[in-house]
Amino acid sequence: MNDPSLIAIINSEMDLALPPDTAFAALRQQLQLAVGRLIEKDFQRLVFVLYRVDVNERKLKYLLQENVGEDAAVIIADLIIERQLEKIKTRQQFKQQDDNLSDEEKW
Repeated sequence: MNDPSLIAIINSEMDLALPPDTAFAALRQQLQLAVGRLIEKDFQRLVFVLYRVDVNERKLKYLLQENVGEDAAVIIADLIIERQLEKIKTRQQFKQQDDNLSDEEKW
């Protein structure tokens, strides 16, 4: 999976500068590193990013509790990616619906 819109969103939300053609594995790895840095050095910023991205707090808490001993940065990065992909899919669905409307129905 190599979605330029996902990379653009991740770059924006996490203050990264990954090229648009970044492979998914590299994107995931860079996001994990960025999340890890935030956990260690600026936890408040991480909380802000998670709020802004709209990561499901209950799901995050559950996964962290169920995966004690796992790298929290990996879990959080995967949730950020999952949420961004959900947003992209939703936007595409609404765009398709808008494309099916006549000019008179659009406003």
